[in-house]
Amino acid sequence: MSISRRKFLETTAAGALAAGSLSAAAKGGSEMPTRALGKTGVHVSILAFGCGSRYLKYDDEQAVQAVHKAMDMGITYFDSADDYGKDHRSETLVGKAIKGRRDGLFLATKLSNRNPEKSFSIVEASLKAFDIERLDLLHIHALLGDDDLAKLEEKGGVIDQVLKMRDQKLTRFIGITSHMDPTTLKSALERHDFDCTQMALNGALVGMKNGKGGMVPNEEIKTSFETLALPVANRKKMGVIAMKVMAQDALIGPADPGKLMSYSLSLPVSAVVIGMPKLEHIEENARMAKAFQPMPVPERKKMSGELSTKYKAQLDQFFSDHVDA
Repeated sequence: MSISRRKFLETTAAGALAAGSLSAAAKGGSEMPTRALGKTGVHVSILAFGCGSRYLKYDDEQAVQAVHKAMDMGITYFDSADDYGKDHRSETLVGKAIKGRRDGLFLATKLSNRNPEKSFSIVEASLKAFDIERLDLLHIHALLGDDDLAKLEEKGGVIDQVLKMRDQKLTRFIGITSHMDPTTLKSALERHDFDCTQMALNGALVGMKNGKGGMVPNEEIKTSFETLALPVANRKKMGVIAMKVMAQDALIGPADPGKLMSYSLSLPVSAVVIGMPKLEHIEENARMAKAFQPMPVPERKKMSGELSTKYKAQLDQFFSDHVDA
């Protein structure tokens, strides 16, 4: 991985404005660019630090050091979940790392539970683990298929509970994530008042193929988050966080990591969240984010067409039963 990352860094120029609203500081390439998180109005770093299974590879001391490194590199968005590690381990480690440095950070976590009677107590445990009084963003974690959405939508169900949590100021904003079912996420976003959403968006999950008339839609890859759920989120002005940008590193090798990041950041999203299990990855990813330039549409279509033809079916299968932590 490090070889391809270094190659990218040696050949990529710094600077330039991205798709979406970037901070003025981004123009110089020396500071981390930011974008507005949809209708929330909050600006966050375009690179978010993923605190899931890859973060949990650190021991406790290294985990704190990793968060400090990310903050020092200009990352302001930290993404965790109640089930990332036993007894809220990820949230606890992040909480230790940010103690005394909370200002300017955006803390997002996820509620995995589907039992509405337990929702408040679980979120309160998350707050205790972080050692904070209010979250910035609470997502409903890992939406599956239609049956899962129906359960969430029951009267008094988990969606009603997270709406109450927002009203009661346990969290500033609410959202929902999915890495498996674009069609069901599309329905959820159409029907509910979410501030944000997080979905799998990478160059292998949607694309075009060569036809007699040039680049044409690939019928086999129309069912994707990029084509189905993302337009709904954009229409409703939700903050969008792209995840699985490098497909847990499965796409590194077939594609340069910088190109993968550039592909996802060139979509109408607020940020990309990436797991970084080594300290050097934090610095490398931060440098790539600072050097980001929008990928031209023809290049993006060519890249996604090539990757999706080879890898989409395999990635769909992987994410269908993928557990992040």
